[in-house]
Amino acid sequence: MFTWIAANAGTIVISLVLLTVVTLIVRKMLRDRRAGRHSCGCGCEHCAMSGRCHRG
Repeated sequence: MFTWIAANAGTIVISLVLLTVVTLIVRKMLRDRRAGRHSCGCGCEHCAMSGRCHRG
């Protein structure tokens, strides 16, 4: 088992780093959504999707 871990250490480390980054991004997006902040950064009055994007 240890030899397999040693042989794949680089892949394991890279995978853990990527998993951490994705988790942090999703966490930030969820917190922003709960706080009422949205990714577009502008008003929705001219947006074609405004009726579907921000349902109340």
